[in-house]
Amino acid sequence: MSELADHFDSPERQAHAARLGMWVFLGSELLLFAGLFTLYGAYRTKFPAEFAEGVRHSTKLLGSLNTAILLVSSSFAALAVEQLRRARRGRALGLLLATQACGVVFLVLKFIEYSKHFALGIYPGGQGRFFAAHASAHFEPFWTLYFLTTGLHALHVAVGILVLAFTTLALGRGSFGPKFIHPVHNATLYWHLVDLIWIFVWPLYYLA
Repeated sequence: MSELADHFDSPERQAHAARLGMWVFLGSELLLFAGLFTLYGAYRTKFPAEFAEGVRHSTKLLGSLNTAILLVSSSFAALAVEQLRRARRGRALGLLLATQACGVVFLVLKFIEYSKHFALGIYPGGQGRFFAAHASAHFEPFWTLYFLTTGLHALHVAVGILVLAFTTLALGRGSFGPKFIHPVHNATLYWHLVDLIWIFVWPLYYLA
């Protein structure tokens, strides 16, 4: 089990500081995506028909599958923390691995989705034959924001997988337990953030 850091006088204070730091970080991440969602709203107000057409070209099935995958993964992450609280380290390890597996599947489906767009001539920055065929329309804002937002989110998913992988390795070595759970809790909080952001991305770019 990990020892108390020198600059804390109790495990409770150490856990509180770690949780507070994580929440501040999560708040900054939310502000980043809030800016992108605000841009989406502004441009959609200016180009409503073009954004509606962009949504019609989105891969709704893959986007919806990825939504279900992230929701399931968040359930696994929450259950992992609960199992660790009950000193069931083996089950917690299995659930964390399942969470990471869901993240990998999400990224694979996202790669397939991007491949479908590229096949239609839709590339970031308004490049490709799709935009050449619709030169008079203003489709660039939608697809620029689409690739920027979903690409940034995919990057967060990849980082989340790495964070959970390191957490799983440490848990396997016995570094965490029922009395030292906050590092695992913080790692799963980051994963829940990834899920929460996608809950906003999904209706904006796939359903609206």
